[in-house]
Amino acid sequence: MEILMCPPTYFTVKYSINPWMHPSRPTDTALALRQWHHLRETYLELGYQVHVIDPLPQYPDMVYAANGATVLNGVAYSAKFRYEQRQGEAPAYLQKLTELGYHPVTATFINEGEGDMLPVGKYVLAGYGFRTDIRAHAELGQSTGYETISLELINPHYYHIDTALAVLSEDLIAYHPPAFSTESQRILEELFPQAIKVGKDDAAVLGLNAVSDGYNVVIPPQAQGFAEQLRQVGFNPIGVDTSELLKGGGGVKCCTLVLRTH
Repeated sequence: MEILMCPPTYFTVKYSINPWMHPSRPTDTALALRQWHHLRETYLELGYQVHVIDPLPQYPDMVYAANGATVLNGVAYSAKFRYEQRQGEAPAYLQKLTELGYHPVTATFINEGEGDMLPVGKYVLAGYGFRTDIRAHAELGQSTGYETISLELINPHYYHIDTALAVLSEDLIAYHPPAFSTESQRILEELFPQAIKVGKDDAAVLGLNAVSDGYNVVIPPQAQGFAEQLRQVGFNPIGVDTSELLKGGGGVKCCTLVLRTH
């Protein structure tokens, strides 16, 4: 796997744009950095290629690299953030991805990158309802040649699809059904009848905000039930604590932008 990350050098919670963010609650930037470095070291130990983008001091949420773009089939489809506080991140990520050799496509419609666009097999599972305009799904499909499946998110705590659904392999996902509308649950049941359904306690610690290479699955250690579900079907869960970064509404996957050449 090849990924892009951004260190939380300037991480803090000074505004609130999701239900996890409470500016009155203290944050520990040094702890966030230690947790981030542990996550990066875990990826390196697994043999992943890790690129790093320099953080910008005016964007404390830039650590959530998955929101910066969607990279698929050699194309970097830019984010276009809904909230003003994050809008400057998108051009920085697109510039870095262009330097890494990906073909840049600037989004017309509001979207928050891989946070709401998760490739699995021949599809991209694409979230909408809170942070991404559904029209961005078709634009991504046109740019990459992939079929997009639009899924409606209905719980503001799961404001990006990657907070409520994890891609485990080319044909297997895990998800928390109550995060999705009834129709979107039906679609997921039809497409992935063998999917792992994750309960509220593991979802509530962003256990589904996970990164999988098809065998190893990096998750928060607090998601113990999900870890056991993974073991039962042959995966190797690896716990990495990102609890300080959870104060901004992100976890393992949010910190990890996967770079795909196909």
